[in-house]
Amino acid sequence: MSVLCIGEALIDMICTDKGSSLSDGQNFLKKPGGAPTNVAAAIGALGGSVALSAKVGNDPFGKQLKQVMAEFHVDTTHVHLDSNHFTTFAFVSLMLDGERDFVFNRGADAELTVDEVNQIDLSQTNIIHFGSATAFLDGPLNAAYYHLLDAAKNEGKTISFDPNYRHLLFGDKQESFIKQSWIFLKQAHFTKLSDEEAMLITGKNSLEEAAENLLNNIPGVFTITLGKEGTLLGLGGKTYIIPSIAIKPTDTTGAGDAFVGAVLYQLDEASLNPSNLGYEGWNKIIQNANKAGARTCEYMGAMEAFKHLNNSIFN
Repeated sequence: MSVLCIGEALIDMICTDKGSSLSDGQNFLKKPGGAPTNVAAAIGALGGSVALSAKVGNDPFGKQLKQVMAEFHVDTTHVHLDSNHFTTFAFVSLMLDGERDFVFNRGADAELTVDEVNQIDLSQTNIIHFGSATAFLDGPLNAAYYHLLDAAKNEGKTISFDPNYRHLLFGDKQESFIKQSWIFLKQAHFTKLSDEEAMLITGKNSLEEAAENLLNNIPGVFTITLGKEGTLLGLGGKTYIIPSIAIKPTDTTGAGDAFVGAVLYQLDEASLNPSNLGYEGWNKIIQNANKAGARTCEYMGAMEAFKHLNNSIFN
C-alpha cells in the first residue's frame, strides 16, 4: 500500500426526483462515497497500490463499501466493520434554485480510533492522504486523524491534504474547520483546494489574494481547481494556470477526488518528492490530473466513472 487514504466511507442517497425536497422525494439512488474513499478508488483504477483506513457499519451498506473498494483493488485490511454503529449516510436533493437539501446521518465513520490506526504498518507507505470532509468534526476519527499526521511527520512520509469543506456539514463550526485546516496546510507537501475553500481558509475575497496568501504561508505545493478553466498551481513562490481538456459534462461528482488520485498515483509510481519537483514535472502531473478529473465528469457518479478510468489517458 504505497498510498494510504484515511477518512470517511459512506453511502450517498441522491434524490432523483428533480427539484423535490428530501421530505417530498420518493426515489433515491444509492451510491458509495466519501472523499478519501473516492481518492483511493481512483488510485486503484489507475493501477496504483493503495489502502483505505476507515470505519463502516457491520451492515449491508458497510459490506458493500468494502466490496466496491476491493473491486478497485484497494487494500481494505483497515476498513473496520462496526457492530455498534450504522454506516454513515448523506441524503441530498438538488432543488430547482440550485440549492441542496441535505441531511447527514453520521454513524460509523466517526468511530475510527487511534488504536485502530496504530495497527497500520507504515513501513511500505510512501504517501498518506488526509482528505476527509468529516475528520474535523467531533468523534474518535478526529483524534485518529491527528495521530496519523504525527506518525506521518515522524516517519518522513509525503503528506497530502484536501480539506473537502461542505457548508451544509459544518454549519456553525466554520471557524473550527478553518483553524484545523491550517494545521494540515502547514504540514502538507501537497494540497488540493477548490476556489471556495482557498478563499474561505485564507479569509480573502479573491482567488488571486487567496493564492498569494497561501504562497506566503505554507511550505508545500498547492493546487486550486477551477473546473473547466483548469487548475492553479502554487509552486516556488509563483502561480501558474494549467488548462484542462474540453468535455461534455454529465456529473461533476468525484472530479476533484479523481484529480487528487491522479496526482498521488503519479507521484508514487515515479517515486517523486513533491518538494523537489520543478515546474516541468508538476506541469505534466497536473495536466494528467486535469484529464482524470474531466473524464470523471462524463459519467454519472464517481464510482461509475472510475470503472472507465485508467492510466492510458496520461501523456
